[in-house]
Amino acid sequence: MTDELAVIQKALSDACGEVRAGGADDAVGGWGEASGSGEASGLGEGSGSGGGIVPGFVVLPGSTEEAAAVLRAAAGHELAVVVRGAGGRLGWGTPPARCDLLVDTSRMNAVVEHSAGDLVARVQAGARMGDVAAVLAEAGQEIALDVPAGATVGGVVASGLAGPRRLRYGTPRDLLIGITIVRADGTVAKSGGKVVKNVAGYDLGKLLAGSAGTLALITEVIFRLHPLPAARAYVTAEYVAVGVACDAVAAAANSPLTASAVELSRTGPDGRLRVGVLLEGSPEGVAARADRMASLLGPAEIAAAPPPWWPGTPAADAGTSLVQVSFWVSALPKVLDAIAAAVRESGVSATVAGSAGAGVLSIGVSAETPAGMRTAQFVDALRLALARERGAVAVLAAPAAVREVLAADGGMAGTVPGLALMRAVKDQFDPAHRMAPGRFPEVI
Repeated sequence: MTDELAVIQKALSDACGEVRAGGADDAVGGWGEASGSGEASGLGEGSGSGGGIVPGFVVLPGSTEEAAAVLRAAAGHELAVVVRGAGGRLGWGTPPARCDLLVDTSRMNAVVEHSAGDLVARVQAGARMGDVAAVLAEAGQEIALDVPAGATVGGVVASGLAGPRRLRYGTPRDLLIGITIVRADGTVAKSGGKVVKNVAGYDLGKLLAGSAGTLALITEVIFRLHPLPAARAYVTAEYVAVGVACDAVAAAANSPLTASAVELSRTGPDGRLRVGVLLEGSPEGVAARADRMASLLGPAEIAAAPPPWWPGTPAADAGTSLVQVSFWVSALPKVLDAIAAAVRESGVSATVAGSAGAGVLSIGVSAETPAGMRTAQFVDALRLALARERGAVAVLAAPAAVREVLAADGGMAGTVPGLALMRAVKDQFDPAHRMAPGRFPEVI
């Protein structure tokens, strides 16, 4: 170890006792490639077995105070910092250009406070969603987000991750009422409080939600909770005609029967369209509403358990790109037609699924060689077709070959409204651009 590295390691160790050298398993920015292709500068150089940059150091703070001390030390040595929760979405978006220090939040894993009477919970960022759900369920309550049990609270907020019930309950930014963060220079900032109607200060929660670790390190969040539903019913139907399926989605989403989710799934551009509706509430109320919803959708099935394809989000792996389309629900027929046309034009294979009732669909895109060119052609065709519908097309995850082609033509995020304002916010929170450098402005 060089003298410089020894000095940095001591500074980090003084800030937090849990410090180690980075290894291949800590590589960030890869998406399953056989070998990493990202170039790094500084301490984090080379690539791990799955691609990406291996950080020089990994630190595991156990509190906001330790995290603040770590980031002060990092600022003093001009280290590029990447934050990791469970790591499931570190491959999303544009990979970081540098990673000298990986901050692992797994030691910050406590449910700090659960005020069941007020329907709020204060949770550390490294807590797993499944563990938090188990604690809250003892009081008959939940965080109304359909996310993987292994995902961390901070990761869910930073990636803006939400599932089918976003139609009724919204995304993480809608459920946050308070947040604690550490800025790049080690400054601790808080906003919100422990009551739902608290409006003191700037709403940092909404700003940090979906920021992909480019603005600050999240250490604690306060969620508003909801009672666990006593009963659930899934009403599902299949359609051949796109127009009929879209009418069913609109009818279910706008119905006074109050659907918690309206999902759509389709395999291939000409495949049958499956529509599923989730209803929640009391056993008697759900049963009555399910019967009425089945009549609304036409021939439909009612079950207490979700269908096998629910929620149906396409899987992304080493050979598949994950594309997200956001749109006004009224534009759903044109969106599905545009996806089918783009598939035929580019020659890729695609599966479509997502919260059609909330105007969000995910597309799993795979292609034969040259995969990068074909997938980029698909994305370009879809962006062009949906521009007049004010639809947004973002590539959440993609193999290196696809990222390289997209970088020269619209990027992963495409056109980002308000980009100048976002850059100004980035400059304010992280003037030296050390938090996940290279991922901005390609934020998710």
